[in-house]
Amino acid sequence: MDRTEGLQTHSGRHHLRLLTFNLQVGIQTSSYHHYLTRSWQHLLPHPRRLDRLTVMSDVLRNFDLVGLQEVDGGSFRSSQVNQLEYLAKQAGFPHHYQQLNRNLGRVAQHSNGLLSRLTPTRLEEYRLPGTLPGRGAIHARFGSGPDALHMFVAHLALGFRTRSRQLDYLSEIIAPLRHVIVMGDLNCTPEQLYAHSRFCASLPLKPALPPLSYPSWQPRRALDHILLSTSLEANEVRVLDQLFSDHLPIAVDITLPDACHAALAKR
Repeated sequence: MDRTEGLQTHSGRHHLRLLTFNLQVGIQTSSYHHYLTRSWQHLLPHPRRLDRLTVMSDVLRNFDLVGLQEVDGGSFRSSQVNQLEYLAKQAGFPHHYQQLNRNLGRVAQHSNGLLSRLTPTRLEEYRLPGTLPGRGAIHARFGSGPDALHMFVAHLALGFRTRSRQLDYLSEIIAPLRHVIVMGDLNCTPEQLYAHSRFCASLPLKPALPPLSYPSWQPRRALDHILLSTSLEANEVRVLDQLFSDHLPIAVDITLPDACHAALAKR
C-alpha cells in the first residue's frame, strides 16, 4: 500500500474511505424522550461533550474524507470549543472546512463540516434555498480538469417542498460534473430521492438501499446518504455503531477510476 495525500492504492486500484455523520453537536440521544429532557444541551454546555468528541475522533481517524452535519463552530453551548477544529486535530486530519449555517452569536454556531486527508484545489459553499435560512452545502474539488473529484457535504430541509427546491439547486451544480460524491443528512428516504427526477438525472442513483441510520437507538429510516456518480465504485457500505448522536454514521469505501486518480496525483 502506498499513500499520496491520503489516497490508498491496493493491487493497482485506488481507494478512498468516506464517512458522513450528523453528530447533533455532541448530544447523547438514545430515546425519543431525550429530545425533550436533553433539549437544553442545544443552548447550554455539558461537561461530557468534549469526552464524546474524543471518542468520535477515534472513529473518524480511520477515514480519508468525512462530512459532518450539526457541528458547532465554537460557542457557549460547546464551551467555546470549535468542534470541527477539535475533531480535525484529534483525528489527525490536515485539512478541515467549516460552513456556518445558523449564527446564533455566542450561544450557538450551527455548521456543516469537512475533514480531509486530501488537499482541496477549491472550496465553495452554497446557501440552499428555503423559507427559513440555515441549510447549506460544502463543495470541495480535488484535482483539476474534467476528471477532478467533486465532493458535496449537505444538510437538507425537513419539509418536502423546500427539500425539493434544494435538490433542484444542487442538480444544476452537479449535472456537468463527472466524478461526484454527495454525502450528508438529506432528511429523505431513498424512495424520495428516486422520485426526484431532476436530481436523478444529474446524479443517476443505483437502486441499492443504504443502511438505516435514524433514529440511532432503533434505526427505521435511511436519512443519511453517500451518493456516488456511476464512475465511482462502492466496495462496501456500512453503518457504524452509535456515537452518541440521534443519527448513525454511514461509511463507504470507494474505488476511483484511473483518470480521476491521475487528476488527483497531478495535483
